[in-house]
Amino acid sequence: MDGDDIGRWLQRQKQPGTWAQLSEEQQERLTKLGVQPVQTPTPAPVARATKGPSKAQQAFQRGLTALTQWIEREGAHRPVPRSHSEQIAVDGETAPVTVKLGVWVSNTKTRRDKLTQDQLDALRELDMEWA
Repeated sequence: MDGDDIGRWLQRQKQPGTWAQLSEEQQERLTKLGVQPVQTPTPAPVARATKGPSKAQQAFQRGLTALTQWIEREGAHRPVPRSHSEQIAVDGETAPVTVKLGVWVSNTKTRRDKLTQDQLDALRELDMEWA
């Protein structure tokens, strides 16, 4: 119409950003003509499979088990050497699992600001003063 593409204009009016800029009267007029703003679909919640703990949670639990075993044997006062590995029994595994405990303690200590409150509490129960 008079060089204007009415279809393109109408599509622009339906956009949520453009619709919000229209006055109430303009919105009412368009609504009476059957024009409504495009509803942006709400994003569907991401479904997470509830298969159990994540790999990171499993690794933390293994490290915690190995640390508990170390403390029971050596005491909390003795620091874990960085090169030390600990053998632990893990449910579902036929052979013992080796945990590089010294590396785990070092990494956990370095990344303690990223640990959950439950993880920090578990470390505090083992008298890890840095936790």
